[in-house]
Amino acid sequence: MSEERFDAIVIGAGPAGIACAYKLAQEGREVLVIERADQPGAKNLTGGRFYTYALEMVAEGLTAEAELERKVSHEQIMIISGPRAVCVEYIDPSFVSGEVPQSYTILRASFDRWFASKAEEMGAMIVGGIKVDDLIEKNGRIVGVIAGEDEMYADVVIAADGVNSLIARKAGLRGEIASQSVGIGVKEVIELPPEVIEQRFNLATGEGVARMILGCTEGIHGGGFLYTNRDSISLGAVFMPEEVAAHRHSVHEIFQHLKMHPAIYPLIEGGTTVEYGGHLVSEDGYDGILKRPYREGLLVVGDAAGFVINTGSSIRGIDLAILSGLAAAEALLATSNPALAGSEYMKALERLQVLPTMKTVRGYRDLLNIERLYGPYPDFAADVMQGMYRVDGKVPPKMKKIITTALKQNKLSLWNLIKDGLKGVRSA
Repeated sequence: MSEERFDAIVIGAGPAGIACAYKLAQEGREVLVIERADQPGAKNLTGGRFYTYALEMVAEGLTAEAELERKVSHEQIMIISGPRAVCVEYIDPSFVSGEVPQSYTILRASFDRWFASKAEEMGAMIVGGIKVDDLIEKNGRIVGVIAGEDEMYADVVIAADGVNSLIARKAGLRGEIASQSVGIGVKEVIELPPEVIEQRFNLATGEGVARMILGCTEGIHGGGFLYTNRDSISLGAVFMPEEVAAHRHSVHEIFQHLKMHPAIYPLIEGGTTVEYGGHLVSEDGYDGILKRPYREGLLVVGDAAGFVINTGSSIRGIDLAILSGLAAAEALLATSNPALAGSEYMKALERLQVLPTMKTVRGYRDLLNIERLYGPYPDFAADVMQGMYRVDGKVPPKMKKIITTALKQNKLSLWNLIKDGLKGVRSA
């Protein structure tokens, strides 16, 4: 590939990069996608849930062909306090009705591989097992990439190389990531027969659960998640790295405690671990977006640009990644000079609702920074539930007494609840 020239070079074969390559190739552009792994999806450990509207925006009807797991019919939030757990569930038939359900659980290895194959059908060239080492710059403009001894040139380069983007740093668009801006995520995929999963989670055939977990990180800022796949369960947790360093247990040990929890272990018992790994997760939301995700000859998309949302009740990244890839493609197709497509890219991010969506949930970062969410509040919730359901032959206390006792036991005050409640209202 030495000194070949393309209309566009995409670095990274994740959802953002592939969505961009798909659209450009569909319009007859010569596109090269360079993936560090041997094949798309081989190194992707993030994900677990995918919102289908984004794939339908790539091409109507594409969801029906996709490598998906289970349509999400059960939304759950679990609060853990020691061996106790409180679980709130929301079931909405409209989320799974119709030809295109709202969301599915996915496994990135199979989904990314499938998505890349669709881009290849459009004419994109995808090459795996290549690491991009640097950018080629000429007169202040990015004109290509260097991979080993090879130089590849293009009218524009699209950086889709993940949260710790080497390309964004090489281009001078960002510095080293601050430890407080990312979380350390671990995930395990545990294989179980489909009928066992459906029995344990009370699911109809093909339906699935998306569960967010609070209080499972032993006081560290972070949380957990559980997704049901066709014949496996994805279980994971995210921790803030600075707090992990000062904790008495390692990330692996805390995660093992989560697996053995009385509310979790019965769901995975007898399963076989088929995947285990770690990755970085962007935690800054809107404030983590690159101030300028472009320069002449370069556009930055997906996680590399910071397009990830964590509201505590759900995590969104894959759909926003796809939309940002589409925005980059639209920008390049809309200008006669693709090297100057930055302003068009920003307009497309607005038009496709990427930036407005992230701005709407901007305040959740402040909400999730409340320290009481990771210890006192889960304990308080469990104490209140215990008081409501305990029957020991004594006269049961009134609800007011249950709440005031739980507040006192957890060193909380009514003012804490009011203050943090107001912060929650403002963040929303």
